[in-house]
Amino acid sequence: MTLHAKVVALLTEALIVYRDSPRATGWLRNQLARMEEPVRIAVAGSPRIGKSTVVNALIGEEFTPATGFTWYRDGVRARATAFTPSGPQEVPVVTRDGKAHVEIGMWDQVDRLIVDWPTRSLRDATIIDTPATATSDQVYREADAVLYLMRHLQDVDLKYLQAAHDNPISRSSPINTVVVLAKADEIGAGRIDALSSTKQIARRYRREARVGPLCQNVVAVAGLIAVAARTMRPEEFTALAALAALPRAELEDHLLSADRFVGGDFPVALDPSVRQALLERYGIFGVRLSATLVRQGFDTQVKLVTQLVQRSGLGELRDSISQYFTERREVLKARSALLALDVVLRAEPKPAARKIVMDLERIVASAHDVRELRLLAALQGGRTRLPGALEPEASRIVGGLGTAVQARLGLEEEVDETEQRYLIADLLAKWREQAANPVLDQDQRRAATVVVRSCEGMLAGLG
Repeated sequence: MTLHAKVVALLTEALIVYRDSPRATGWLRNQLARMEEPVRIAVAGSPRIGKSTVVNALIGEEFTPATGFTWYRDGVRARATAFTPSGPQEVPVVTRDGKAHVEIGMWDQVDRLIVDWPTRSLRDATIIDTPATATSDQVYREADAVLYLMRHLQDVDLKYLQAAHDNPISRSSPINTVVVLAKADEIGAGRIDALSSTKQIARRYRREARVGPLCQNVVAVAGLIAVAARTMRPEEFTALAALAALPRAELEDHLLSADRFVGGDFPVALDPSVRQALLERYGIFGVRLSATLVRQGFDTQVKLVTQLVQRSGLGELRDSISQYFTERREVLKARSALLALDVVLRAEPKPAARKIVMDLERIVASAHDVRELRLLAALQGGRTRLPGALEPEASRIVGGLGTAVQARLGLEEEVDETEQRYLIADLLAKWREQAANPVLDQDQRRAATVVVRSCEGMLAGLG
């Protein structure tokens, strides 16, 4: 029985046990329904860290930030529902000056806003923009996974991440957080190589003893550049190309400050309002980077957009979301449901629920999907090391390149089931030897045992 099936069965059993408690049954039914939804990913962090900017970059649309928790999910048409003290109210979504606005109108107290928006970016995940006042507990209760934004590692960031794992189930499976070094261009002091420098900082944080155990990956993202690139307008490209035609030293001289860039003595016939708009959308670093890229030959809008998205770090962030969140949707959904069930069991303990408590503990202790995610994060973060070619092979087998059998085996072409069986059997024998290899330390042998179980799972999946 899969982890998903085990959790559904456990929730169903709990509904029977708690049938006389409306509060508990409502909570449990909500969790059962949630199991079939796309994965919920919250974007959290301290005030003014750029949460809404990263949300817009992921969606590929500029939305004006709203108050409260704002959910963005796929829909057949643009619409929004505001949850107010008077109940849910449908409110209009309009596009104005190139941005999407949710017209809340008279409803100044909105606890939650759900925006349906037709886009491929939201087919596999619901993105939640969180308010600055939201606590760690609130965010992790709303979402299955979290992108936590910070600039540099501060005590407040560590406390936030640690608080998210106070529950015993969370401590046993800290597998639902990716840390994002937001505003990567500012961290790198606005230099042209700022993004490269910040990516090096991110790699260092992955191996940081205080950070590594609390997340699966650390990536650097320049959100402002990512949004501007994904929503670039033709007139913006024309203006950026005109700036690129200037001698580099002359342009740099006018990029020393925002005032100089929008000043009246500018050497290109670009209205100050156009230059101001470029600053607001791209920032000084984004303007500088765009002009440099156009000079280097990325001289069409498509070429420039592709390069800006790549250099902004958005591609790496989306890869992390796919690898750790959307491809592991069932694991994360199951984890959220187990956490919710644990809340019910603690809030309303019953003698009849003892079996459910034991089954829950058994599922948490034996969930191999969770062990795979923990090992993958440890391997990629450098906290677990394996000799030679064993390390990339282990990462691949536990799902580092995808969870399908072909990806786990590293096959570039389709092979029949019989050939797959032989390949898996060879890997299984090899990793069983490693799990008992006295040359490896205890942590390495434990990692090998997880790989063995993944190989056994592939064989079982072939019937």
